[in-house]
Amino acid sequence: MIVAGGSNRTDTVNLALTVLSGTAEPEFVLVHDAARALTPPALVARVVEALRDGYAAVVPVLPLSDTIKAVDANGVVLGTPERAGLRAVQTPQGFTTDLLLRSYQRGSLDLPAAEYTDDASLVEHIGGQVQVVDGDPLAFKITTKLDLLLAQAIVRG
Repeated sequence: MIVAGGSNRTDTVNLALTVLSGTAEPEFVLVHDAARALTPPALVARVVEALRDGYAAVVPVLPLSDTIKAVDANGVVLGTPERAGLRAVQTPQGFTTDLLLRSYQRGSLDLPAAEYTDDASLVEHIGGQVQVVDGDPLAFKITTKLDLLLAQAIVRG
């Protein structure tokens, strides 16, 4: 199915879900950033496999290697979260169709949907549990000139 995009990622997913709700709904929905153009098929397979294993929401993640700082509006460091419990989240994020539909319906009543940084955040907001699977460094987001240069170098081999 092809659906015209919205003004942001959340609007686009919501438009797709609206179209889905008028059809014979698939069991699962995967939400993927087009900016993660080098995502290996094996990563997609891991997400789908976890859904088939019974998890209702699945996100691929990578461990962090950089130290992370919490900073206030004035640029003052507030603290350093323990890195061991933090992960960088990637896409595709996978969900049972019913859970993602409910998340968009209920979550957007509390906050504007654009304030959720990913679809898993909506699931978390309504009390859903999100399972992680191993991500892949090749599923990086191509958003800067450096990212584009890296992607081009990888593709060229």
